Amino acid sequence: MHSGYHLTTSIVAPPLLSLPFAFASLGWAAGVLCLFIGALVTFYSYNLISLVLEHHAQLGHRHLRFRDMANDIIGPRWGRYYVGITSAQFGPILLGAVVGSTLLGGQCMKAIYLLSNPDGTMKLYEFVIIFGCLILNSIFSLTEAYQHGFISTMSRLQCLRYCWFNLYSSSKGPKKGYSLSSNNENRIFGIFNAVAIIATTFGNGIIPEIQATLAPPVKGKMFKGLCVCYAVVICCISGYWAFGNQAEGLILGNFSDVDERPLVPKWFILMTNIFIILQLSAVAVVYLQPTNEVLERTFSDPMSGEFSARNTVPRMISRSLSVILAATIAAMLPFFGDINAVIGAFGFMPLDFVLPVIFYNLTFKPSKQSLIFWLNATIAVVFSTMAVIAAVAAVRQISLDAKTYRLFANI
Repeated sequence: MHSGYHLTTSIVAPPLLSLPFAFASLGWAAGVLCLFIGALVTFYSYNLISLVLEHHAQLGHRHLRFRDMANDIIGPRWGRYYVGITSAQFGPILLGAVVGSTLLGGQCMKAIYLLSNPDGTMKLYEFVIIFGCLILNSIFSLTEAYQHGFISTMSRLQCLRYCWFNLYSSSKGPKKGYSLSSNNENRIFGIFNAVAIIATTFGNGIIPEIQATLAPPVKGKMFKGLCVCYAVVICCISGYWAFGNQAEGLILGNFSDVDERPLVPKWFILMTNIFIILQLSAVAVVYLQPTNEVLERTFSDPMSGEFSARNTVPRMISRSLSVILAATIAAMLPFFGDINAVIGAFGFMPLDFVLPVIFYNLTFKPSKQSLIFWLNATIAVVFSTMAVIAAVAAVRQISLDAKTYRLFANI
């Protein structure tokens, strides 16, 4: 269950709430197929990564980052170039995850505020700032980023309750349909945008860190943890069944009608948003850890004490600036579904779909006549191509939404 908690914190997270939005661009058949393929490939890839990490750990090389794996597997000569590419990818993944968490946290706080004060005048960006302050407090108060077992367990239960209330609210909401866009251009780009969102749903940029926290023997533990997570992910497509092609980028928006009247009991909206806020604080802290480590390694003085003024002040400044940057972007571009698509296209598809199979082939060197070699090579080529197309579609969707909404929009 230890790995299950960690994986839940990083996978069963905000992108699940955009899954029905992705299905609205795909329809039932293509949506279920893409979800199944995404689950199958990432499940396979994560287990390959687990095998690679365990293999190198037995050789005395314990890897905590994808960068560490690259240097050891590819070699220092090519690893230098890879590290540069990975940093360019991994940085946006981490920042994007924190941006998405901050935005969703602000939206959840606003939802709670409107429940108690329907005529309130506070804007979304104000709640984003408040949630950013909550993240800062979590960063400086939590000594261990992964101690969120209770929060993760309650979040999984909340996901199941969310599925049940999807069924409940579907009969009270507007008339639903499952037809796709009649505009061929929008439909094609929408498909790749949806694929990127699904990639984000299964994405996890901190698999090495999670496996490093497991007590030996590691074999089988990651497999069980992934089973726990993916069972919850599949349940969340009920949002598309409930709302059809009217599913919003954040499915919680469908729990109210056009007049902002709740379609489900107020206590459920309150509890849902509270648990989402709690888990988001955990997710943000987890995804800030690698960035904080890099910044502290850059600005700290190893000759001074960990809690000396020389190291404490730069640590506080660098961590604060990371959160401020994420909160500013979240407030400026409050398009949660679109942000998920960008993260998936630029980050999670290369990192979680492509690199694991490459690392496996380079580590274990299967025969070029073997099935596993060509399976891995095919996965790498196909998903590299899809990542490029999905990136174009994701950027296009943000540009379209930017024409509809202004910066710091109150949505």
